Amino acid sequence: MIRLSTNKCIGHDAPAYVIAEIGINHNGSLDTAKKLIDEAVAAGCSAVKFQKRTPELCVPRDQWDLERDTPWGRMTYMQYRRRVEFGVEEFTEIDRYCRLAGIDWFASCWDEPSVDFMEQFNPPLYKAASASLTDHALLAKMKSTGKPLIISTGMSTIREIEAAVEAIGPDHLLIAHSTSSYPCPLEELNLRMILTLKEMYPGLLVGYSGHETGLATTVAAVALGACFVERHITLDRAMWGSDQAASVEPTGMHRLVKDIRAVEESLGDGVKRVYASEMSARKKLRMIQSVETARV
Repeated sequence: MIRLSTNKCIGHDAPAYVIAEIGINHNGSLDTAKKLIDEAVAAGCSAVKFQKRTPELCVPRDQWDLERDTPWGRMTYMQYRRRVEFGVEEFTEIDRYCRLAGIDWFASCWDEPSVDFMEQFNPPLYKAASASLTDHALLAKMKSTGKPLIISTGMSTIREIEAAVEAIGPDHLLIAHSTSSYPCPLEELNLRMILTLKEMYPGLLVGYSGHETGLATTVAAVALGACFVERHITLDRAMWGSDQAASVEPTGMHRLVKDIRAVEESLGDGVKRVYASEMSARKKLRMIQSVETARV
C-alpha cells in the first residue's frame, strides 16, 4: 500500500483510487478546468490529473509552423500548443481550487523542466504517459522527487516495461495497464494484462488507464485487481479536442464510480460462510428437503 501526502491510500484494502484525467480537455480554459474538477468531485473521484509540457521541447521542430484549423481560428501547431498550455497562474488557481474541494490533483509531465515546474505545487504523485515509458531520464527525474510514480504501458512491449522498471527501480512505483488507441476497441483492451503485470511484479501496485468508450470494462478492471483506474473526463464528448471522444461525461463518471464501489463491496474475502440473511431460507428450504427425504 502507498500512502500519499494527502493521507489517501492506494492499494490492497484501500478503495480503488479513481483518477479523472482532465488532461487538455479544458482547451486552455481555466473556467472549463474548474467545471471538470467540480464534476469529478461530485462523482466521488479520488483525484484529477492534468498534463504539463514545455511546447518547445515536446513538439518536433518540423511541426512548429504547420497550420491547422482550431476553434480560435487558423494557427500554427506551436501556437495551438501554447494556447492550451496552462502556466503558473492557472495551476496556482487549480491548486487552490482542488485543496478547497478536497480532491487530489497532479499531472503527467512530458519533459524534465515540467517536473521542476510542477514541484512548486508539491503534488502527491506523478504519472508518466505511455509515450514516455522509454524516456528513462524523464522517469528518473520524476522518481527523484521522492513522490510515487505511475508508469503507463500503452504502445509498449513487455521488454520495454521491464527495462523501465529496471532503470528506475520498484520503490514507490505503480504500473498502469493501458492500450494507446483513442477510443480503444474492446478486443484490444486486453484486461488480463492486469493479471500478467501482477504476476510479473507481485510487490508493485497495478492499475488501469482506459481509453474505451464504455464503462463496464473499467469496472471489470477493478474486479480483476486494479487498485487504481484512470479515465479521461469531459463536459461533452462532442467538444473540440483529440481526447474528447474517448472521455467520460459527468453522468458516466458518476455511474462509473458508483459501479466500482458496488463491485468492491461485493467481492468479499473469498471465505465461504452462511450469512444471517440466508438463515430464514436455509431453515425453510432445508426443512422441506428433510421432510421430503423422510417421506421417501
